[in-house]
Amino acid sequence: MSPGLITMSYIAASILFILSLSGLSHQETARRGNYYGMAGMLIALVATIISDSVDAYVILIIALVIGGLIGTKIALKVEMTQMPELVAIMHSLVGMAAVLVGYANFVDSSVNLEGIEKTIHHAEIYIGIFIGAITFSGSVIAFGKLCGKIAGKPYLLPGRHWLNLGLLLATLWLGNVFLTGVETGETTFALVLMTLIAFIFGIHMVMAIRGADMPVVVSMLNSYSGWAAAATGFMLSNDLLIVTGALVGSSGAILSYIMCRAMNRNFLSVIAGGFGSSGSEAAEVEGDVIAIDVLETAQLLSDAKNIMIIPGYGMAVAQAQHTVNEITKVLRAQGKNVRFGIHPVAGRMPGHMNVLLAEAKVPYDIVFEMDEINADFPDVDVTIVIGANDIVNPSALDDPNSPIAGMPVLECWKSHTSIVLKRSMAMGYAGIGNPLFVHKNTRMLFGDANESMQAVLKAISS
Repeated sequence: MSPGLITMSYIAASILFILSLSGLSHQETARRGNYYGMAGMLIALVATIISDSVDAYVILIIALVIGGLIGTKIALKVEMTQMPELVAIMHSLVGMAAVLVGYANFVDSSVNLEGIEKTIHHAEIYIGIFIGAITFSGSVIAFGKLCGKIAGKPYLLPGRHWLNLGLLLATLWLGNVFLTGVETGETTFALVLMTLIAFIFGIHMVMAIRGADMPVVVSMLNSYSGWAAAATGFMLSNDLLIVTGALVGSSGAILSYIMCRAMNRNFLSVIAGGFGSSGSEAAEVEGDVIAIDVLETAQLLSDAKNIMIIPGYGMAVAQAQHTVNEITKVLRAQGKNVRFGIHPVAGRMPGHMNVLLAEAKVPYDIVFEMDEINADFPDVDVTIVIGANDIVNPSALDDPNSPIAGMPVLECWKSHTSIVLKRSMAMGYAGIGNPLFVHKNTRMLFGDANESMQAVLKAISS
């Protein structure tokens, strides 16, 4: 295949990736955006396979078959509740790929460069391995926290910021040793030591982050994986990989910045690791819980005119989104104003609740972001909180010692009545109590969210 045709294919793939990102920015166009992304990746793969730079077709086909089978099996098996940890572990694979490609380039004797070109090539290798190693280890820890294998609480070492600074300075010093040793060939030790430091760096950064902040971490690791891919593109002199990596890296960073603003967090502290993880303890929650049953819930919904539904990770666990959609249809058919309020970090990854609601075919025009509907709660008759905890916690606004202090939350306690669906009084992912549960306007509907919602659906339909 001619180089010109390869270049045209790469340009077409780049355009499709840009259209994909544009489509994914809105719920109405998200499906189309996915199709653009798949088409772009298919073009990129085919163009690369038939290019002159590839000759080991047997190995390549075996790798494609194995990778395709693994990906297909995972896609068919994974539950919606497991999507966040799946995303995290996929980020780790991108990071490890950058590390392995970097070492492959480092030991490749067929690369004959001299002078400044050789120094630049080695700098690309060093940076690519550094970013890839951080992405790999950080993503593995994020995966562990998201799936519950590692506790969501932050692990704060004494002088942790000084430790981070020391690791960064050591990386810069080793980088100088690595680049100055290019001509003498004494570079392997510096590269290996830097890789180990980068692995430790990634582990330490994510371990210091509290569970409630994990959606931002997933977004940031997505950005890191993009930059790792871009660095790999520089190492391989592959323009498409550079462009694609830059798109993923920059869009991930922008999304992280937007989410940090929504959570009242500092963007730079996200990059440093351990943001929002103070040693303060939230105040104890005191008060009596007022329980409610299904029939009482149905009666409140029947009497209400304005209803707000706030989904959380518990809805995903119970797979209650389809039942919630059926309830929404019934209530809207009865002339009630039903809306959904989505917090930017609801669930375990950015857009988790939007994906669930889209899967259940909830109309896009009744799904609103937190900033759009927070001021409307005083006019809401009934708010239904389904498996959410930290995103509706009043202590974020009232308790300066709370680990989530300053984080904007959905102020559902201002509605006339809040009905909270939970299995128990267990704490949320942030590991703190929620005063909403004992608020005078709150009623607790205990049990499996899907079973409770099915019972409510039957009651309001009869």
